[in-house]
Amino acid sequence: MTGRRLYRVVGRAFAAIVVTALNVGTAAAQPAAVDRVVVEKAARRVTLLAPDGSTVRVYRGIQLGWQPVGAKHFQGDGRTPEGHYRIDHGLPDSAYHLALHVSYPSAADRAYAAGAGRDPGGAIFLHGQPNGMAERPAGDWTAGCIAFSNAEIEEIWSLVGDDTPIDIEP
Repeated sequence: MTGRRLYRVVGRAFAAIVVTALNVGTAAAQPAAVDRVVVEKAARRVTLLAPDGSTVRVYRGIQLGWQPVGAKHFQGDGRTPEGHYRIDHGLPDSAYHLALHVSYPSAADRAYAAGAGRDPGGAIFLHGQPNGMAERPAGDWTAGCIAFSNAEIEEIWSLVGDDTPIDIEP
């Protein structure tokens, strides 16, 4: 079992224990599995959806690349991608407090960049705050990633599995 999977299993077990303790005498709800992540850049909102389409969690006030308007096309443009991708793996020991990798660039993204003779970039993540930083940076500060508070990314990490679709909308 990978560290990420173990972390997720322990997180779900802990959540189930807490929910059970809070619902003594009632049927305890289990944490819902997340089937899709929807990022709405302009609204600064990320929604986690269950397989039945219901909302599991909503996060507001996300931080994006330093050029938040428009889709990412090239390395160093400071934009967050737009399109349909997947969360393909996690990095528990990144430079940020937990990081979930987004499958950018897609074949279409690579073709667009190649047509312009440019590199599409990569290393796009959902992640927490920089390790060792006491306060959350203000405004949009990432190179194209989607940043959350450390508490938020811990919850997302425990709910979102590898190969989960992520739709990043303008």
